[in-house]
Amino acid sequence: MDTFIVEKVVEQLKVLPYELQWRVLEFTRALAISIPHGVPGQQLLRFAGAIPLDDLQLMRQAIEEGCEQVDANEW
Repeated sequence: MDTFIVEKVVEQLKVLPYELQWRVLEFTRALAISIPHGVPGQQLLRFAGAIPLDDLQLMRQAIEEGCEQVDANEW
C-alpha cells in the first residue's frame, strides 16, 4: 500500500470539520464494501471439465427453454 496517499488523506481530514470527517469515513467504508471479492480465473482452471458433458447439455437446454423467453405481459 502506498502510504503517501494515506498520509495526504489524513492531512486533509485533520482540517475538515467533524461532520465532514464522518462523511469521509462513511464514504471510505462504502468504497471498501464495493470492492469485488473473488479469486483470479487462473485458480478456477482446476475446475475445468469437472461437470460431465451430459449435465452441461441439460443445463443449456433448461436455460434455452426457460430463461430466454420474454413475457411481455409480465409487467
